[in-house]
Amino acid sequence: MFKVWLLLGSMLMLQGCIHKVVTVPVKVAYKTTKGVVKGTAMVVGAVIPDGDTED
Repeated sequence: MFKVWLLLGSMLMLQGCIHKVVTVPVKVAYKTTKGVVKGTAMVVGAVIPDGDTED
């Protein structure tokens, strides 16, 4: 019975560590992807004319 309580206690204490291990790489990937998409949109906007003429 002691082992069950020890296992449950360990799981509860490590829950915060596991949360950080999972969420930090996801945040880094999201920020990197967001930056790449913005850069691609700017390049496409510069290369492909939008048809606006300035009078």
